Amino acid sequence: MVLGLANPQIGTKMKEVKREGIEVVIAVDVSNSMLAEDIRPNRLERAKSAIKRLIDDLKQDKISIVLFAGDSFLQLPLTTDYSAAKLMVSTMSTDLIEKQGTAIGSAIELGMKSFSEDEEVNKVMIIITDGENHEDDALSAARDAVEKGVIIHTIGMGSVDGGPIPNIVNGQSKGYFTDNDGKTVVSKLNANMLKELATIGGGNFVRASGGDFNMGDLIDDISKMDKTEFEAKVFTDFEDRFQYVFFFALFVLVLEMIISDRKNKTFTLKKIVGEDND
Repeated sequence: MVLGLANPQIGTKMKEVKREGIEVVIAVDVSNSMLAEDIRPNRLERAKSAIKRLIDDLKQDKISIVLFAGDSFLQLPLTTDYSAAKLMVSTMSTDLIEKQGTAIGSAIELGMKSFSEDEEVNKVMIIITDGENHEDDALSAARDAVEKGVIIHTIGMGSVDGGPIPNIVNGQSKGYFTDNDGKTVVSKLNANMLKELATIGGGNFVRASGGDFNMGDLIDDISKMDKTEFEAKVFTDFEDRFQYVFFFALFVLVLEMIISDRKNKTFTLKKIVGEDND
C-alpha cells in the first residue's frame, strides 16, 4: 500500500501536444549602469523581476533571451521551456559580458537572428535597458527590424535624476565609478530615446521607476496578437502504475485474512482435541 501511495510510474504513453503562440525575444542590458540603485534594489534586479512576470504571462509563446552591454550574446535560444528561461534570468549579472557599454543596436541585430525563419509567426522584441546607448545606431536597427515585421517594446529601467554606479569587485562594493576628473558618474534613464524606439517599433514604452511599474498594456498587446500553430509534436510521458500495486496489496490482504482464518480454526480444533485427550 505504501508503494502504491508513492505512485510508481513505469513505461511511457504517447501524447500529442499542439502549441499556438508567437515568438518573443527579450533583450536585457547587463552593463554596469544597470547596477545603479535609483530603483531598489537596483535596475538589474528589478529587470529580472519584470522578466519573470513576463514569462508567467506568455502562456505557450516561444521565448529567447539576449544579453547585451558593449557586445551582445544569445543566452537562451527560442524555447517553450519556461523553467529554463527563469533559471537563465536568475543567473544574469554584469559579469557575463566583459566589454562595457550599451550597444542596443547590436542587441536588436542579434535578436533578429534569434527569431525563426517562419514568416507566418508574429514576432516581438522587448528591450529592457536604461537607454544610455553609446555604441551604435539603435534607431536604425529598429527600423530594419520593423521592416521585417517585428514589433518592438521598450522598458526603461531607472529614474530621470539617475544614480551613481556601484563599483562591485569580487562581490563587494568598492565605492562608485568616477570619470577622468574624479567626479562620481551618474547614470540617468534616457526615456526619450526608448520612447522613440517603441514608437518606431509600433510598441509600448514602460517606465520603471519608484514602486512597481505597470506592464499591463504591454502584456495585453502581446496576448492579443494572432497566434500561429508553430509546433505539433508527440512526446512521451510516464504512465501511472499504482493500480497494479494496489491490486496486489488487496490480493495479499484477502489472502492473509483467509489464511489467518484457517489457522485460527486449526488452532482451535487442536486445542479441543488436546483437551479431550486430557
